[in-house]
Amino acid sequence: MPELTDEPTWMIDPVDGTTNFVHGFPFVCVSIGLCVKKRPILGIVYNPLLEEFFKAREGQGATLNGAAISASEAVDLKAALIATEIGTKRDQGTMDATYKRVKALTSSCRSVRMCGSCACNMCGVACGRLDGFYEFGFGGPWDVAAAACILKEAGGSVVDPLGGGAFDLMSRRVLAANSSKLAEEIVNKL
Repeated sequence: MPELTDEPTWMIDPVDGTTNFVHGFPFVCVSIGLCVKKRPILGIVYNPLLEEFFKAREGQGATLNGAAISASEAVDLKAALIATEIGTKRDQGTMDATYKRVKALTSSCRSVRMCGSCACNMCGVACGRLDGFYEFGFGGPWDVAAAACILKEAGGSVVDPLGGGAFDLMSRRVLAANSSKLAEEIVNKL
Protein backbone atom coordinates (compact mmCIF):
# COMPACT_ATOMS: atom_id res chain seq x y z
CA MET A 1 0.00 0.00 0.00
CA PRO A 2 1.38 3.46 -0.83
CA GLU A 3 2.44 5.72 2.00
CA LEU A 4 -0.11 8.32 3.08
CA THR A 5 1.34 11.83 2.74
CA ASP A 6 0.16 15.28 3.81
CA GLU A 7 -1.14 15.92 0.28
CA PRO A 8 -4.93 15.83 -0.30
CA THR A 9 -5.83 12.16 -0.78
CA TRP A 10 -9.18 10.68 -1.77
CA MET A 11 -10.05 7.36 -0.13
CA ILE A 12 -12.84 5.57 -1.95
CA ASP A 13 -14.47 2.24 -1.23
CA PRO A 14 -17.08 1.57 -3.93
CA VAL A 15 -18.59 -1.35 -1.99
CA ASP A 16 -17.91 -1.56 1.75
CA GLY A 17 -19.63 -4.72 2.91
CA THR A 18 -18.96 -6.76 -0.23
CA THR A 19 -20.05 -10.07 1.30
CA ASN A 20 -23.24 -8.39 2.52
CA PHE A 21 -23.84 -7.10 -1.01
CA VAL A 22 -23.40 -10.56 -2.52
CA HIS A 23 -25.90 -12.00 -0.03
CA GLY A 24 -28.42 -9.15 -0.19
CA PHE A 25 -27.79 -8.18 3.45
CA PRO A 26 -28.55 -4.43 3.54
CA PHE A 27 -25.45 -3.14 5.40
CA VAL A 28 -23.55 -2.04 2.30
CA CYS A 29 -22.26 1.39 1.34
CA VAL A 30 -20.17 3.55 -0.91
CA SER A 31 -17.60 5.40 1.18
CA ILE A 32 -15.73 8.49 -0.03
CA GLY A 33 -13.33 10.35 2.22
CA LEU A 34 -10.89 13.19 1.67
CA CYS A 35 -7.79 13.37 3.85
CA VAL A 36 -5.46 16.34 4.14
CA LYS A 37 -2.31 16.13 6.27
CA LYS A 38 -3.27 12.50 7.02
CA ARG A 39 -6.55 13.64 8.63
CA PRO A 40 -10.06 12.95 7.31
CA ILE A 41 -11.72 16.31 6.58
CA LEU A 42 -14.64 15.25 4.37
CA GLY A 43 -16.78 12.15 4.51
CA ILE A 44 -19.65 10.75 2.45
CA VAL A 45 -21.16 7.34 3.16
CA TYR A 46 -24.17 6.22 1.13
CA ASN A 47 -26.14 3.02 1.70
CA PRO A 48 -28.31 2.68 -1.43
CA LEU A 49 -30.26 -0.28 -0.04
CA LEU A 50 -31.45 1.62 3.05
CA GLU A 51 -31.36 5.00 1.26
CA GLU A 52 -29.15 6.53 3.94
CA PHE A 53 -26.80 9.35 2.99
CA PHE A 54 -24.33 10.39 5.70
CA LYS A 55 -22.05 13.34 5.14
CA ALA A 56 -19.72 15.59 7.08
CA ARG A 57 -17.12 18.26 6.52
CA GLU A 58 -14.62 19.25 9.16
CA GLY A 59 -16.05 21.99 11.35
CA GLN A 60 -19.55 21.79 9.85
CA GLY A 61 -21.23 18.90 11.68
CA ALA A 62 -22.63 15.64 10.33
CA THR A 63 -25.95 14.78 8.71
CA LEU A 64 -28.05 11.78 7.76
CA ASN A 65 -30.33 12.48 4.80
CA GLY A 66 -29.92 16.19 5.47
CA ALA A 67 -30.81 16.12 9.19
CA ALA A 68 -28.15 16.83 11.82
CA ILE A 69 -26.97 13.79 13.76
CA SER A 70 -25.06 13.24 16.96
CA ALA A 71 -23.53 10.31 18.78
CA SER A 72 -25.44 8.78 21.69
CA GLU A 73 -25.03 10.00 25.23
CA ALA A 74 -24.55 6.56 26.81
CA VAL A 75 -21.90 6.82 29.51
CA ASP A 76 -22.00 3.35 31.06
CA LEU A 77 -20.38 0.48 29.17
CA LYS A 78 -22.83 -1.95 30.79
CA ALA A 79 -25.69 -0.25 28.91
CA ALA A 80 -23.78 0.21 25.64
CA LEU A 81 -24.49 -1.51 22.33
CA ILE A 82 -21.16 -2.25 20.65
CA ALA A 83 -20.40 -3.55 17.16
CA THR A 84 -17.32 -5.32 15.88
CA GLU A 85 -16.15 -7.35 12.90
CA ILE A 86 -14.01 -10.40 12.44
CA GLY A 87 -11.57 -8.71 10.05
CA THR A 88 -10.11 -10.17 6.87
CA LYS A 89 -7.74 -12.82 8.28
CA ARG A 90 -8.92 -16.30 9.25
CA ASP A 91 -5.75 -17.87 10.70
CA GLN A 92 -6.10 -19.53 14.11
CA GLY A 93 -4.14 -16.86 16.03
CA THR A 94 -6.25 -14.02 14.63
CA MET A 95 -9.50 -15.91 15.28
CA ASP A 96 -8.51 -16.73 18.86
CA ALA A 97 -7.59 -13.10 19.59
CA THR A 98 -10.80 -11.87 17.95
CA TYR A 99 -13.07 -14.14 19.97
CA LYS A 100 -11.17 -13.40 23.18
CA ARG A 101 -11.90 -9.67 22.68
CA VAL A 102 -15.56 -10.37 21.84
CA LYS A 103 -15.93 -12.51 24.95
CA ALA A 104 -14.35 -9.87 27.20
CA LEU A 105 -16.51 -7.10 25.79
CA THR A 106 -19.74 -9.13 25.73
CA SER A 107 -19.49 -9.76 29.46
CA SER A 108 -19.08 -6.01 30.06
CA CYS A 109 -21.66 -4.35 27.80
CA ARG A 110 -25.34 -4.64 26.92
CA SER A 111 -24.68 -6.57 23.70
CA VAL A 112 -22.33 -6.96 20.72
CA ARG A 113 -23.32 -6.90 17.05
CA MET A 114 -21.54 -7.77 13.79
CA CYS A 115 -23.08 -6.09 10.76
CA GLY A 116 -20.40 -6.57 8.08
CA SER A 117 -19.46 -3.02 7.08
CA CYS A 118 -16.86 -0.93 8.85
CA ALA A 119 -18.19 2.37 7.45
CA CYS A 120 -21.84 1.48 8.22
CA ASN A 121 -20.91 0.54 11.80
CA MET A 122 -19.02 3.80 12.33
CA CYS A 123 -21.94 5.79 10.92
CA GLY A 124 -24.18 3.81 13.29
CA VAL A 125 -22.13 5.23 16.16
CA ALA A 126 -22.32 8.71 14.61
CA CYS A 127 -26.12 8.72 14.53
CA GLY A 128 -26.60 7.09 17.95
CA ARG A 129 -27.75 3.60 16.89
CA LEU A 130 -24.57 2.11 18.33
CA ASP A 131 -22.49 3.36 21.22
CA GLY A 132 -19.19 1.94 20.02
CA PHE A 133 -17.47 -0.08 17.32
CA TYR A 134 -14.04 -1.63 16.97
CA GLU A 135 -12.23 -3.68 14.38
CA PHE A 136 -8.74 -5.08 13.96
CA GLY A 137 -7.59 -5.98 10.44
CA PHE A 138 -10.12 -4.27 8.17
CA GLY A 139 -9.33 -3.94 4.46
CA GLY A 140 -7.63 -0.55 4.41
CA PRO A 141 -7.96 3.19 5.08
CA TRP A 142 -10.75 3.49 2.48
CA ASP A 143 -12.96 1.54 4.93
CA VAL A 144 -12.74 4.20 7.66
CA ALA A 145 -11.66 7.60 6.30
CA ALA A 146 -15.12 8.97 5.45
CA ALA A 147 -16.84 7.52 8.51
CA ALA A 148 -14.11 8.83 10.84
CA CYS A 149 -14.87 12.38 9.68
CA ILE A 150 -18.61 11.80 10.05
CA LEU A 151 -18.25 10.39 13.57
CA LYS A 152 -15.96 13.17 14.78
CA GLU A 153 -18.35 15.79 13.39
CA ALA A 154 -21.22 14.03 15.19
CA GLY A 155 -19.36 14.47 18.49
CA GLY A 156 -17.85 10.99 18.72
CA SER A 157 -14.33 9.77 19.27
CA VAL A 158 -12.04 7.76 16.98
CA VAL A 159 -8.93 6.22 18.56
CA ASP A 160 -6.50 3.34 18.29
CA PRO A 161 -8.04 0.32 20.08
CA LEU A 162 -4.55 -0.70 21.24
CA GLY A 163 -4.09 1.67 24.15
CA GLY A 164 -6.49 4.43 23.10
CA GLY A 165 -3.87 6.64 21.44
CA ALA A 166 -4.27 8.71 18.31
CA PHE A 167 -6.08 7.03 15.42
CA ASP A 168 -3.83 6.13 12.47
CA LEU A 169 -5.71 5.66 9.18
CA MET A 170 -3.04 3.27 7.92
CA SER A 171 -2.99 0.95 10.95
CA ARG A 172 -5.99 -1.21 9.89
CA ARG A 173 -7.49 -0.97 13.38
CA VAL A 174 -10.08 1.42 14.76
CA LEU A 175 -12.18 2.14 17.81
CA ALA A 176 -15.14 4.44 17.25
CA ALA A 177 -17.16 5.52 20.27
CA ASN A 178 -19.76 8.08 21.25
CA SER A 179 -17.27 9.70 23.64
CA SER A 180 -13.65 9.53 24.74
CA LYS A 181 -14.86 8.21 28.11
CA LEU A 182 -16.61 5.22 26.57
CA ALA A 183 -13.68 4.68 24.19
CA GLU A 184 -11.38 4.44 27.21
CA GLU A 185 -13.66 1.88 28.87
CA ILE A 186 -13.74 -0.22 25.71
CA VAL A 187 -9.95 -0.03 25.28
CA ASN A 188 -9.55 -1.34 28.84
CA LYS A 189 -11.65 -4.41 27.96
CA LEU A 190 -9.90 -5.18 24.68
